[in-house]
This record gives sequence, structure tokens and C-alpha cells, in this order.
Amino acid sequence: MIIYLETLGCCRNQVDSEVMLGRLASRGHDITSDPSGAEVIIVNTCGFIAAASAEAIDTILDMAQYKKEGSCRRLVVTGCLPERFRDDTLTDALPEVDAFLGTGACDAIVEAVEDSSKSVLTLLPDPCARELQGLPLPRKITQDYMAYVKVSEGCNRKCTYCIIPTLRGIQRSRPVDSVVKETATLVSQGVNEIVLVGENTTDYGLDFTPPVPLSHLLSAVSQKVAGIEKKHPTWIRLLYTHPSSIDKSVIKAIAENKNICSYYDIPVQHADSRTLKRMGRNYTMEDLYTLFETIRSMDPRAVLRTTLITGFPGETESEFNTLMKFVEDIQFDHLGVFPYSDSEDIASHHLKNHVPEHIREERHDTVMARQAEISETINQKYLGKTIPVLVEENPDDGIYLGRTQFQAPEVDGITFIYGSGLEIGTFADVKITETHEYDLSGENI
Repeated sequence: MIIYLETLGCCRNQVDSEVMLGRLASRGHDITSDPSGAEVIIVNTCGFIAAASAEAIDTILDMAQYKKEGSCRRLVVTGCLPERFRDDTLTDALPEVDAFLGTGACDAIVEAVEDSSKSVLTLLPDPCARELQGLPLPRKITQDYMAYVKVSEGCNRKCTYCIIPTLRGIQRSRPVDSVVKETATLVSQGVNEIVLVGENTTDYGLDFTPPVPLSHLLSAVSQKVAGIEKKHPTWIRLLYTHPSSIDKSVIKAIAENKNICSYYDIPVQHADSRTLKRMGRNYTMEDLYTLFETIRSMDPRAVLRTTLITGFPGETESEFNTLMKFVEDIQFDHLGVFPYSDSEDIASHHLKNHVPEHIREERHDTVMARQAEISETINQKYLGKTIPVLVEENPDDGIYLGRTQFQAPEVDGITFIYGSGLEIGTFADVKITETHEYDLSGENI
């Protein structure tokens, strides 16, 4: 059969999609990038916040049109949306869908695609029952030069604004050997950037007996990748860390292994200790200042990224001012901000003193306006320097788009490269000639 898969949401969903496509391709099915010609359409959904759920439903309805106008005979919905609505809500609301699979049932994608004997197939086992993928992996990566690698699944934290433990289950870490083998296989196939991900990567290995520290995994991956001969060292990048579980051993592993990007993605969510307590975050403002001071003292190459929530229930003007001072003091290289998104099935919904939506948005805009100035100032230090850039796109003659080590995929700025003859997925040495709020521009030398 001819299969089309649409992925929504985060990079962890992308990994799930690649695994599903790999399984289907190994069964002899053809994968297409054109939904109009597909016999089976799969939508791998996000349901983290209300806006994501709405986008998922809109996408499902759009794809359902191909059952009327295209070749589609079967529509399958996977991922977080079926997990979030485990009752009959989706089956009643979306009769166009032939199968619903939760995050704990992605291994059953072959059955969902090939078995048309049931009118509606619903597989929603406990997400915790899902075994993490090891090798051999019939995985079809989306880009042949960059790949996300899951080191763990699920989360044991109890942040009051988050539904991830419900959607993905408790923390389950992959064995070190499994991660190392998959990484080595990808690098041997030509992948030039490995991005290690999980719901909470710095809690990696705490569920093992005895526990295995993340620093051990990082060093093992780094050494294995370094032993694979290539023209340019492969980048290794760690995302989705937690402030309370980044210890000195993790910082040391990143700082000492030169093929690991000194890129610290640490979503702190807020800085005021009172707000953090309501959020269920087990650290204080003082802990955050100490953490970032430690990182910068141990790793002079450190690039810092964080994400914040504005307008969390109970956030006063004073608490917001504390957050703004923190942003000013730390001077993050990259920063993302989200106005608080409420939902009846999260604990923070029941907190008092919800902040009006327009104030949440205003505070979001205030943070982003200041961060734009900070980022523009920080970027000026790269002016005149020659930096390795991973080439990703060629939108026009003489112009390429790429990323430096300090620009993560999807979330940060990009680097415009002026030159010719560059190959997508390879590295280019770029002399930076212009800097912008979030982006850089330079010439290939």
C-alpha cells in the first residue's frame, strides 16, 4: 500500500513517526510525500496544550477529505491526542478515523494499517507498557544528515501545568548500549548531527538499578562517535534538560567532549520562587542563579537556552518583575516564551487567581521584546569570526540556510550563507559578516 504520514508536535513525535515508517517500509509498503495519492494516511498528533489538540483535529479533518477526493481508504490517528481523550470522545467526534493508537501502541502500526476487519481499531494500552526501541531499528529518518535519538520516554515529575506523564507514562530509560549502537549506526550512515532527546533527559538512568548517570551515557556516545572516521566531527546535542538534575558531572561531560555541543537547553519556566512552587518545580530562584553561574564557570563555550511561561495562575506584577530581572541578569543566548495555556485536566487549572489572557499575552510580548535586544547584542560577538555551519537548505541561487553549533534545529535562529557549490547536510566554514536579532549572515570561505 502507499502510505502518507503527517507528524505534528515535537521532535519526540518525529522519532515515533520515523520508527512507524521504518516498520511499514520493512513490510513492503511504499511511503509517499503526497497525501492525495496515499491509500493509507497516518496523522501522528500532539495533544500537549489546547492549541495543539485543535491543530491535530483540524489536520485530521483535512486529511479525511482524501477519503472522498483522493485514494485514501484508511485513516489512522496516533500519538498524544488519543491518549489525552481516552474515552469515546474522539471516536464519536471523528467517525472518519479507522484506527486510534496511543503513544504506547505505536508498535501496532502495521496491524492498524493492514487489518481492515474492524470498523474502528482502538489501541490505548498504558503508555508505561511501551518498550523503548533498541536495535535493530527499521527506522526511516526524515533527514539524512540530522537525527533525533530518544534516550528515554516518559517523566516522573509532577509539574502542575503539564500532562506529559499522562500522555507518555513514567520515566523509562534506554540502556546505554542501545543508545550508543543506534547513534553509531546513524553516524556511519552519514548523519552529521545527533540530537539526544527525551521528556526529561537529565533524569536519564535514574530508573535503573543501580542508577546510571547521564554523564556516563554522554561520554559513551561521544567516544563511540569520535571513533567513526569522518571529514568533520559529528555534532552531538542534548535537549530537554531539567534544572534540578543538571549536576557537575553532566557539565563536565559536555565541556570535555568536544564533539558534544556546549549548548545547554534548560527550560526553567519561571524564576520567582513562589511561582516555581505553584508550578511544582523543585528548585528556587537562588538555585537557578547558582546553576547558570556554575555552567559558565565550568564551560566557557556554554550557550544557554531556556523557555518560560508568562501569566501562570497567581503570577503577580512583582513575580513577573522578578522574572524580567532574571532574564536581564542571565542574558540567555536563546529564549522561548509561552503564555500560560489552561486546560481542565491539568492541576494548575484548580489554582486560584488566574491571570487574564490579555495580560498573559502582554507579559509574553514584554519578555520577547527584551530578549530580542539581548540576542542581537550577543550575536555581535560572532561578527568577523569563521564558524562551522551545517548546511540545511538552498532556497535560491547563491544563498544557503544552515545552523551553527549554538543554533538548535527548529527553535533558534539560522545562519544565511552566501556562496556556491555547497552540499546539503555537510559542513561549511562561514565568515560572519552580518548579525541580526536571532540570525547570522556570512560568506562561505
